[in-house]
Amino acid sequence: MFVFLRVPCVFFVLFLGAPSLLRQAAGFYLPGLAPVSFCEKPSEGDESARECQDKIELFVNRLDSVESVLPYEYTAFDFCTVDAEKRPSENLGQVLFGERIEPSPYKFSFKQKEECKHVCTKSYNTEKAEDKANLDFLKKGMLLNYQHHWIVDNMPVTWCYDVEDNQKFCNPGFPIGCYVTEAGRPKDACVVNSDFNDKDTFYIFNHVDITIYYHIVESETAVARLVAAKMEPKRYKHLPHHSAQMKTLTAKDFQSPSHCVLDHIMNSLVIVLFLSGMVAMIMLRTLHKDIARYNQMDSVEDAQEEFGWKLVHGDVFRPPRKGMLLSVFLGSGTQIFIMTFVTLFFACLGFLSPANRGALMTCAVVLWVLLGTPAGYVAARFYKSFGGEKWKTNVLLTAFLCPGVVFADFFLMNLILWGEGSSAAMPFGTLVAILALWFCISVPLTFIGAYFGFKKSIEHPVRTNQIPRQIPEQSFYTKPLPGIVMGGILPFGCIFIQLFFILNSIWSHQMYYMFGFLFLVFIILVITCSEATILLCYFHLCAEDYHWQWRSFLTSGFTAAYFLVYAVHYFFSKLQITGLASTILYFGYTMIMALIFFLFTGTIGFFACFWFVTKIYSVVKVD
Repeated sequence: MFVFLRVPCVFFVLFLGAPSLLRQAAGFYLPGLAPVSFCEKPSEGDESARECQDKIELFVNRLDSVESVLPYEYTAFDFCTVDAEKRPSENLGQVLFGERIEPSPYKFSFKQKEECKHVCTKSYNTEKAEDKANLDFLKKGMLLNYQHHWIVDNMPVTWCYDVEDNQKFCNPGFPIGCYVTEAGRPKDACVVNSDFNDKDTFYIFNHVDITIYYHIVESETAVARLVAAKMEPKRYKHLPHHSAQMKTLTAKDFQSPSHCVLDHIMNSLVIVLFLSGMVAMIMLRTLHKDIARYNQMDSVEDAQEEFGWKLVHGDVFRPPRKGMLLSVFLGSGTQIFIMTFVTLFFACLGFLSPANRGALMTCAVVLWVLLGTPAGYVAARFYKSFGGEKWKTNVLLTAFLCPGVVFADFFLMNLILWGEGSSAAMPFGTLVAILALWFCISVPLTFIGAYFGFKKSIEHPVRTNQIPRQIPEQSFYTKPLPGIVMGGILPFGCIFIQLFFILNSIWSHQMYYMFGFLFLVFIILVITCSEATILLCYFHLCAEDYHWQWRSFLTSGFTAAYFLVYAVHYFFSKLQITGLASTILYFGYTMIMALIFFLFTGTIGFFACFWFVTKIYSVVKVD
């Protein structure tokens, strides 16, 4: 017989801090998030209208683990639940991320202390198949260190514990329990308590102490707003009498522990800006001399033969091979670029903050659907400039090729999630809704954009010769592959620090909130991709190699290859993922991110090089 008891002890703490800090806290709120005011329960007979509430709701979210990519709903573990209440509605982003928020049996009243309140008792009889399955699943969750995620007033309930050097680490979740191996080695949360020392034993946390922090809003009504919620999981063999302890919270407890990390980010951004400025200065000075020399030669009717990049003016706008595929990539890349820019811009302003759950993904999906018009326009316009005539094939590939590859990969990953019973599996209705958005909105908009794109062609500053010029023998550094490999190094160097935090937020379940830095890195990534591609494009043109279209796309697009290598390194060095299904899911979703990043960076490089080539050949005198 196995008995599961869950006993919450709730006590509230007054926020004591500097008055100036309290005024700042009361006056600033993220856009799009309405603050909730709390006050004590009114006395009997007081029927005056109030703009505050006395009930504090605690919601439970899915459980996940750093050792498994498969999240599970709260009810999958047979915890204490409430049947009568309706679960909150979820937006598209929350469904895509597998969030499953449900009401909990933990009920609080503002400023009403609760001590040792019994919630429910769970008993398991191992002779019954259903009880044995529930118990085995619970043990599996403790072995893989699955974490609860609770929410109070749209804030995560955090678990803070001591680590090395007398520092505290706060985690937006707490474990189900822990396990001591047959060799007597405590795993995961068992290391925080020396009493967890029995060999081959599971310890489940059946008792939680919750502390909710608040501050009083400066007004006559004396309403309060919650500022934090912390908890401490415990285990008791029997139901004890537990007394509450009052604590105080000073302003220094809210300071960010990541100043050193932010300093490293700032240093990296300064270095990248410096390198970008150097590249831009070299390019401007060198090109200025070249253009001045070429124009001077023409003005004095110099009889010398042309050389360098001016020599290939009759071939530089020759249509590339596989122009259909390149134009389709450019259309999809434009769609992704605009979507990313707008999403990050709104996130930087605070409208898509982590507190507004699922808003980031919802915004990205809606923008992608609505941006079918620029995708079709760009693809059709460049395909026409490449001399293409199969416009129907072009617009169909733009609408279905890259999105179809992403959807096929995503659908296969979803099948695995369905098979494993994970909460991250997308419901069938949501899958149909996404297909409807794709076929009924995005595809028609792509056709509209393609219609206007084919009506307008690109005018090149120089004419293309009928006979292609022979390309001379190239040195090692001007051959295609070395240039492409080298071209992605600098752009990747400006993002890998932020990439670490993004991967942590996805796979290690840490909250990402540095959207201001991310937007700045996005801008610098665009600059470095552009400048690195332009620099290499200039070198190849000087070597009389005029095949710049695909090379410019692949040069900056190769940054995705470095991203893929880093993702593999992150998997083996940072994660503790076990199991075939979790491994397949990790690399399946990573391939989706790599493809999107390839199209995104490749499009930046092509447009930068296209602008550069058009500019330099329009300012020189060509016979």
